[in-house]
Amino acid sequence: MPRNVLTCLVMAAALGLAGHALAQDAATDESADRGHELVLKNCGQCHATGTTDLSPNPAAPLFRDLHKRYPIDSLGEALAEGIMVGHPQMPEFKFSPEDVNAISDYLTRIQTRQGAEGDPGTPTKN
Repeated sequence: MPRNVLTCLVMAAALGLAGHALAQDAATDESADRGHELVLKNCGQCHATGTTDLSPNPAAPLFRDLHKRYPIDSLGEALAEGIMVGHPQMPEFKFSPEDVNAISDYLTRIQTRQGAEGDPGTPTKN
């Protein structure tokens, strides 16, 4: 096979993979945006659901800092099976698999990470 044909095939494959990755990123962003809408609607009355807001209920954890309490990846099961907590103020929630993925994508997007020299951190994306 001539070298320039092989080069073209390799470049076409690379472009195809890049296009697929961009489409996946766009799908994840769309899912995270939907997750943001869901947490605003269902959780925003008590919890800070954004990257800089404060919780209306001071006892309610900031969603951007949930990784300090729970592994974010493990919250999907709780969201699907129904979140129940030991206090009556929080209603029980149960979400569809699509909603669980959207909420997980959003929570992953907004988690803070510890910065240098005690900096409280910044969201990973958004």
